[in-house]
Amino acid sequence: MNKQPITVTGLEKIKLELDERKNKIRPKIVQAIAEARSHGDLKENAEYHAAKEEQGLNEKRIQEIETTIATANVIDVTKLKKDNKVIFGATVIVKDLETEKENKYKIVGKDEANVKDGLIFYQSPIGKGFIGKTEGEFVEINTPSGEKTFEITKVQYI
Repeated sequence: MNKQPITVTGLEKIKLELDERKNKIRPKIVQAIAEARSHGDLKENAEYHAAKEEQGLNEKRIQEIETTIATANVIDVTKLKKDNKVIFGATVIVKDLETEKENKYKIVGKDEANVKDGLIFYQSPIGKGFIGKTEGEFVEINTPSGEKTFEITKVQYI
């Protein structure tokens, strides 16, 4: 299996989710199945079928998280050479030259990515556009809303 890069924070986050799913959600689902079973005929028992479906989804997510952890290549950006270059795990502050608005993004792995929180997947168009660039550089990126030009104003390794 290919190793997938993940930040230290991202790994901690998914380990917490795994713990929650195994030790809190799983027992609740098992209890719901047992309770639904006690209601009698399973063929027409909607509660039972809903709980079984929820169990399947939870077990699938547990498996996904365990695979992510097993294939994780944890990158601690604070221990890497600081040369103002955008790399995996770096936080980049950019100015959108069209709107003059500043945004802060952290370049992360797929399991951590969340655009609303400024966590950008390193293989997304924006992530690919920023990686390898340095402070002061201008970057043109094709986004779903059209081509945008950014100036990289700061690169942080936090």
